[in-house]
Amino acid sequence: MPRGPRHAASAGSSPTSKESHISEPRINDRIRVPEVRLVGPNGEQVGIVRVEDALRLAAEADLDLVEVAPMAKPPVAKLMDYGKFKYEAAMKAREARKNQVNTVIKEIKLRPKIDAHDYGTKKGHVERFLKAGDKVKVTIMFRGREQSRPELGFRLLQKLATDIAELGFVESAPKQDGRNMVMVIGPTKKKSEARAEQRRRQAEHDVDAPEAQTPDSVQDAPEAS
Repeated sequence: MPRGPRHAASAGSSPTSKESHISEPRINDRIRVPEVRLVGPNGEQVGIVRVEDALRLAAEADLDLVEVAPMAKPPVAKLMDYGKFKYEAAMKAREARKNQVNTVIKEIKLRPKIDAHDYGTKKGHVERFLKAGDKVKVTIMFRGREQSRPELGFRLLQKLATDIAELGFVESAPKQDGRNMVMVIGPTKKKSEARAEQRRRQAEHDVDAPEAQTPDSVQDAPEAS
C-alpha cells in the first residue's frame, strides 16, 4: 500500500509518539478506516473512495491525506500539504497573539473639594489615558466631615464624565465604596486603534519635521553682538 510521502507514520510508533498526536488530526497511514469522503486540494468534492485509493492519490500529488471530520459517516479527509498548513496556522495564531492587547486600568484620585487648577491637571491625565485606549478608575476620596456630603463627589464625577465625553464613556456608574466613591470610564477607541493612530501621527510627524540644522548653517549664522 502506498504511503503519504510527507508524514507517513512509522510501523514502530511508540505510545509517546501516539500521545503527541492526540490533539492533531490523523494523517496518511494513521487514518484507520476503510473509506473516506475525499476532498481535493482546492476544496473540490471527489466523493467516497477507499482509503487505499485516497492514499495513492495523495502520494501521486506529493500531498498528505488529512482527516478533517473524523466523526462524519464516512470520515472526511482532504488532500493537502500538512506541513504548510500547520506552519500557516501557527503564523496566524502568532499574529493574533501579537495583536491581542491586554486591558489596562489606570487610576486617578480626586478630592471632592479639588481646586480648578488641580482638576484641570487630573482631567488631562484622564484624557491622555483614554486616548491611549486605557480604562480609567476615578476615585473620590472623602475625609472627615466630607463623608457626610457624598453629593459633592457625585457631582464632581458627573462633571468629569461630561468633560471627557468625546474620549470615553461611563462604564461603571459612581458608587460608594467605604470612604471612597468610584467610577470607571472606558475609552471610545479600542487600544489597538489608539496605537495605530499613534503610529500614524508619529509617521506624519517624522515626515513633516524640519531637517536638523547642519554644522555649516550654524557656522554661517551671524554672531551675536
